[in-house]
Amino acid sequence: MDYLKKEGFQPDFRNIVKTAQNQWVDRIPLYEHGIGDGIMEAIAGVRPQEKMWQGSPREREEGCREFWEFWRGMGYDTASMEFQITGILIGGGALGAHKEGCIKTREDFEKYPWEELPGRFFETYLPLMELFEKTRPEGMKAIGGVGNGIFECVQDLVGYMDLCYIKADDEELYADLFQKMGEIHFRIWDTFMEKYADAFCLLRFGDDLGFNSSTLISHEDIRNLVLPGYKKIVDRVHRAGKPFLLHSCGNLFEIFDELITATGIDAKHSNEDQIGHFSLWVERYGDRIANFGGIDTDVVCRASKAEIKDYVLDCLEKVKGRGGIAFGSGNSIPDYVSVDGYMTMVDTVRTWRGE
Repeated sequence: MDYLKKEGFQPDFRNIVKTAQNQWVDRIPLYEHGIGDGIMEAIAGVRPQEKMWQGSPREREEGCREFWEFWRGMGYDTASMEFQITGILIGGGALGAHKEGCIKTREDFEKYPWEELPGRFFETYLPLMELFEKTRPEGMKAIGGVGNGIFECVQDLVGYMDLCYIKADDEELYADLFQKMGEIHFRIWDTFMEKYADAFCLLRFGDDLGFNSSTLISHEDIRNLVLPGYKKIVDRVHRAGKPFLLHSCGNLFEIFDELITATGIDAKHSNEDQIGHFSLWVERYGDRIANFGGIDTDVVCRASKAEIKDYVLDCLEKVKGRGGIAFGSGNSIPDYVSVDGYMTMVDTVRTWRGE
């Protein structure tokens, strides 16, 4: 595994904890919400996530070691890892797989096996959780935990279009969907924090609340139906002495001040230039929370190496010293991203921080 500038790098997860506490760290941490197996294979010759999720017990452990090693070798203090609730939702798939939603009526809601979900979550993921902790390298911890937010999981059972119809036809059912999903999320998070969070230094879920011009549901519905569930989870994470990062795509500017106040999040990730350059998020919110992100993923895909380098250096200078900053893409590094573009981004950051 001949990684970029691997030799001599010693990971220290405390860098990103300080960052999440909104402190500037001179060795600015690299951060990604996720990196695709195809990218890892192109750089390191391994597909660890395929082994972790689909392999035999031996292959799963090997995949965990390779996964941690990739992040370490690339200069990250942490790895990003989530055990996703959408992966265990009975009848799910309306969000991720574009299936027909399984809840359309009050009768569907009442018949849904809600009480099975917490047990199903840990039965599914516990073996991998244990291997993930067992293989953790010295100096590293993970960012993540229980994946998917309340809004995403409601959509995965109902579908976005049908959710809008339910809002119009049966507001009580609409509210009950969010209330029940919030309860299930908290029960899973509560057990996770008590028993399985040792490998994590910063907890996170992703819940995309918007698109490029607005939120996907009204500000009133976010305020009344989504944020209370967030707050319970964030408070539970804080009781364990750890910070919380929200990943949420979309134009959230009109509600984001209220979101910070209502939930107590410590940090936020996701940015795209069509909505607002990363430096704008830092300018608006850097006095209150840490900001994770940086270069628009589309730029990493399309721009030349020289353009990517210039973009990264310009962005770093704009946000330098302005609270907690972790740098990477504004979204993630899926397999369609240019490997050269990703490597140029990482190399530029590591050179800038003196490696």
